[in-house]
Amino acid sequence: MMAEHGDLCVAQDASYCMNGGTCYRIRAMNTLSCVCNGNYKGSRCEQFQLFSVSSNAGEAGLIAAVVIVALLILMVLAFVIYYVRKMLKAKQESQQNNQQQYWRVKPRV
Repeated sequence: MMAEHGDLCVAQDASYCMNGGTCYRIRAMNTLSCVCNGNYKGSRCEQFQLFSVSSNAGEAGLIAAVVIVALLILMVLAFVIYYVRKMLKAKQESQQNNQQQYWRVKPRV
């Protein structure tokens, strides 16, 4: 890849690139350049880049948005379930109170 634009570094410059990167000397600019291996990046392959499922930032943003929307939907659903159960319980207690009044014997005056 870089061989078209430069030559492999000599022994004294071979340690310029870190983490197994390949060193090339660019003749036109009289400078060193690195081709990094694996998950490393940077001008000298000095930065470790964590593995990412998506190489596109737009896809990562979309995944984050979907997760956030799903969490919001779950929260709304939980609130609706709580409210409905609370209303059913209040209705049931109201019906029990009404039934107790029918069976209660009223004192004579």
